[in-house]
Amino acid sequence: MLDQFDDTDDTPQTEPKKRSRLRRVLVITLALVLLVVVGGGAAYLLFLNHTVSKNVKHEALLPEPGVDAPTKAPAAKDAQNILVIGSDARSGLAGARSDVIVLMHVADDRKTVTLVHFPRDLWVSVPGHGKDKINAAFAYGGSPLLVRTLQDLVGVPIDHVALVDFEGFKKMTDAVGGVNVYAEEASNSRGYSFHKGFNQMDGAAALAFVRERKQLSEGDISRGRRQQAFIKALMLKSLSKDVLTNPVKLAQFVDAGTSNLTVDNGFSVADMRSEAFSMRSLRGRDITFVTAPFSGFGTSPGGASIDVVDEAGMKALGEALQSDAMDTYKDKTRTP
Repeated sequence: MLDQFDDTDDTPQTEPKKRSRLRRVLVITLALVLLVVVGGGAAYLLFLNHTVSKNVKHEALLPEPGVDAPTKAPAAKDAQNILVIGSDARSGLAGARSDVIVLMHVADDRKTVTLVHFPRDLWVSVPGHGKDKINAAFAYGGSPLLVRTLQDLVGVPIDHVALVDFEGFKKMTDAVGGVNVYAEEASNSRGYSFHKGFNQMDGAAALAFVRERKQLSEGDISRGRRQQAFIKALMLKSLSKDVLTNPVKLAQFVDAGTSNLTVDNGFSVADMRSEAFSMRSLRGRDITFVTAPFSGFGTSPGGASIDVVDEAGMKALGEALQSDAMDTYKDKTRTP
């Protein structure tokens, strides 16, 4: 997950059906952190709000105004498109790969949220750099270039950006007292041994677990499933009575989550709280996971494994986002 520029030994990929869609529940975890801030008693609320305001960083994560930016269609009304980037760098500037790229589409009525995952190996046009993997855009030009790349790809404006440093998940795991994560296969990862089945992990072990891929049967695809299993375990633990009714653990969790969060300069803490509050009635069934359409696997001119864009499917995805009609979009990459 956090291996910088580690694309030289990609495991060959053979079946689109096997592709891990990396359903990034990290976005839901982020929403949980924000929702916690609007709940609870008044004094505790003020304390948590102070923690969030103190911790959240702001940077220039969006392109300069007017730079190749599509306009929002009237049909979209007040729908929001928020790009969530998972990287090994706290800064949105160039220098690291983005291993998690999720576009969170919040419907105008705030009754549904669609999380669109863009596989890191998607072969796309990167402004100023020709064809390359989509995560290379972040390495070339940080968050602003990745935003431009995505806007060109789907034709919709990105309203805000949230950058997550995955070292933060280590602290979040420890803050809730560890997590119980299911491993699909055994491995010895960075000094830790994991058996098939459930493994109790502290933060350091969890980080080793989600970073490993070379020992796994399907390489980065298997690593993606591990990441899903870890995020799910962290969510379940953070939502447990043991954490939510324990002021000390809850405060530590909020502190760990927000201290590793950077957002664009225009996304104030007040805006984040307002957005979270507007989605307070969301339930699991209201959150949909979608994978950006790709037609199969291929090889780049340099010999790296890539995901080939489904042009027709990408156009359909863009139209659904533009018109705030994601309920009509059919995810052809979805597996049973």
